Amino acid sequence: MDNLLQILIPAAAAFVGMWFALPIALFLLRMMGLYTIVQEGTCQVFMLFGKVAGIINEPGLHFLLPKLGPKALVVNWLGSRRVLDMRLDQQYLRSNPVNSEEGAPMGVGIWYEMYISEPVSYLFKNADPRGSLAANVSNAVVRSLSNLPLEKMLVDRHAMSRTVREEVSPRSQEWGYKLGSVYIRKVHFRDVGMIHQIEAKVVNRLRQVTSAIKQDGANQVNIITSTADRQAATEFAKAGAIRPRVVGQAMQAITANPEVAAAVFEILETQKILESKSKLTLIPKGSELLGQLLVSGQNPAV
Repeated sequence: MDNLLQILIPAAAAFVGMWFALPIALFLLRMMGLYTIVQEGTCQVFMLFGKVAGIINEPGLHFLLPKLGPKALVVNWLGSRRVLDMRLDQQYLRSNPVNSEEGAPMGVGIWYEMYISEPVSYLFKNADPRGSLAANVSNAVVRSLSNLPLEKMLVDRHAMSRTVREEVSPRSQEWGYKLGSVYIRKVHFRDVGMIHQIEAKVVNRLRQVTSAIKQDGANQVNIITSTADRQAATEFAKAGAIRPRVVGQAMQAITANPEVAAAVFEILETQKILESKSKLTLIPKGSELLGQLLVSGQNPAV
């Protein structure tokens, strides 16, 4: 039992120390200003009596006494510590109203990136630097892109993006912001009536193009058909002109031999009789009376 207690008591003490005493001790050390931890992508600005006591922007564990001096012991009690996010951020402004050179009401959507470059300027030179930057970008879009030709506004977005960035960058740096990429993503019409008119014109134009394509196809088919009919008629006419000569030559060759001619004519006569689908009655030779009786039976009116 004593051995078990000797094991459990140190284990319980270590557990309490690791989970309760150590965090509390580290918290007190941080509050006393002995050290601070800077997270990745952040910056800490220490303020004392309205002045900047120090700036730490390197991530990791930092001891404040070598960096701030004696101020580190009172900066957390009499001053303040501001943590700033230094990571790249982005924003999209939808449908900024501009007018083209032709007077068409257009909407421009612009996307831009920004990050904090000067923490002190960001904190003290503007009460709302993010909102001011968005307003500045929107105003730059209206000033720079108004009265541009409609074709250029719809096509040349790279040049317009570069123009807006060149105008906004100097002002943003004054507020501690660094403007990154700027890109105009969408240019659209704001007037609903104009949109409907354009849609109607596009639909009508598509119908006209479709009808023209169909008519052209029909014309091509008619041309091909008429050409084929003309060629076929020509060939049939040639065949009709050649047929008597071919038949005459064949008949001349057949009549050269009387036996062959007689056989051919007999075959042709038999073929015509069979094709006529008429009834054939065979009677013996010398039975003329029987033939007359058959004929009189078929023609009762005679």
